[in-house]
Amino acid sequence: MKDRISWQGTLITDTFAEAFSVTGTRIIITAGSEKWAEIAAYEVTGYGTSVIACDAEAGIDTYLTPEQTPDGRPGVAVMLFAFNLESLAKAVLKRVGQCILTCPTTAVFDGVEESTDAEKRIDLGKQLRYFGDGFQASKVIGGRRYWRIPVMDGEFLCEEQVGSFRGVAGGNLLIGGESQLLALEAAERSVEAMKQCPQVIMPFPGGIVRSGSKVGSRYQALRASTNDAYCPTLKPRTQTDLLPETSALYEIVIDGRSAEHVGEAMKAGLAVLSDVQGVTEISAGNYGGKLGKHHFHLREILDKLS
Repeated sequence: MKDRISWQGTLITDTFAEAFSVTGTRIIITAGSEKWAEIAAYEVTGYGTSVIACDAEAGIDTYLTPEQTPDGRPGVAVMLFAFNLESLAKAVLKRVGQCILTCPTTAVFDGVEESTDAEKRIDLGKQLRYFGDGFQASKVIGGRRYWRIPVMDGEFLCEEQVGSFRGVAGGNLLIGGESQLLALEAAERSVEAMKQCPQVIMPFPGGIVRSGSKVGSRYQALRASTNDAYCPTLKPRTQTDLLPETSALYEIVIDGRSAEHVGEAMKAGLAVLSDVQGVTEISAGNYGGKLGKHHFHLREILDKLS
């Protein structure tokens, strides 16, 4: 069993979360109502849980008021991440074209606050304009080009390009509980705290993973398989890393604009667990430091909370 630290009555594994560098982007979706901005955001970030099998990891960053958006309408900022710029550009173009262009009343704007080198920008409206079949039009405002693509409810407005950045993916927390219900309630509470942190996403369903994976499998065709050391039903059959009183374990994966953003989210998610009933243990997943250069040590995060 791994070394553990006692923290306000809860055992914390003395380990670290291992994250890796990825390429990311942030786009702002606006619509005629909060309802349709949210629908578009959920659609464009769907099937965006893990780059193990998805074209991008994607999720909602924050909701925006009309005063915070470029066109004065309700909005949602979403973030998408992939291993490299080429893969990300393909994913963003397909997702915006299929999920936002098709959605009533929407528009899309660049949400990367910092300027991006020209060669690292992603063509978006520049490619989607061809759907206009020659009837599309563009306009430059403040040095930025926007495309107006005619659609059946009026026009789809889309910024010509969006910026990219080198972000961080794979920050994580593992939360164990006395029962499935108690573990899930704790994980939900942790996710809600993380949502208050800027420019991070939790790409899995509701921000929570029940099918944590390890690298490799007994079956050669699979790149990853169930993390048996953390499966409570396998305690008698494998070398478990779970405490005897842990009946269920959930993982929260965090992607963000930078290591600092991910670290702050992990701290926020950990802080709220100090007074949650039924939490038996807290840990983090890593690959011995071989996968990613970003290491988030739980002991160091705890020191910041004390």
